Amino acid sequence: MVLTASTMLPLGTKAPEFHLPEVVSGEKISLATFADKKALLVMFICRHCPFVKHIQHTLAQLGKDYFNSDLGIIGISANDAQNYPNDAPESLKEMAIELGFQFPLCYDETQATAKAYTAACTPDFFLFDKERNLVYRGQLDDSRPSNNKPVTGADLRAAIEAVLADQPVTSEQQPSVGCNIKWKPGNEPSYQ
Repeated sequence: MVLTASTMLPLGTKAPEFHLPEVVSGEKISLATFADKKALLVMFICRHCPFVKHIQHTLAQLGKDYFNSDLGIIGISANDAQNYPNDAPESLKEMAIELGFQFPLCYDETQATAKAYTAACTPDFFLFDKERNLVYRGQLDDSRPSNNKPVTGADLRAAIEAVLADQPVTSEQQPSVGCNIKWKPGNEPSYQ
């Protein structure tokens, strides 16, 4: 495990397009899937990472809390499934069902979507407004597996609430930290 921080993609960046298979239904998910939503949260997560395991129940609760809201949510795993079989689509499907995810969990086999978003770690969060401009990228909260702080989701939830209320999101944002994305050999991005 290599402790890695978010790249902190510049605020205002347009959400890159994606077309990814959802691991439970097999349905293709894209930006258009969320066209009617006021905001979109793109989360890069996986199954094996201790940082994701630490917050997985909070992520599931986030999906439940915003299920019938103007927030669209998508989880994406881009890890190399050959070398990390716990992050293969079948295993991700088990995770989504066990945790009761109320949002699509997709697998980015080519890792092109992770690169387009400059995802660097799991978890890595990107929140976009109605025009799909980036308004938040950073941590869920300041809890980590080793610091004994409670998992609240406070930072991300504050940003979500601001966007949904047509309020500005604070530009003081702390990077997320976690395990590095497990890139396929020879596929490492230049920003790493």
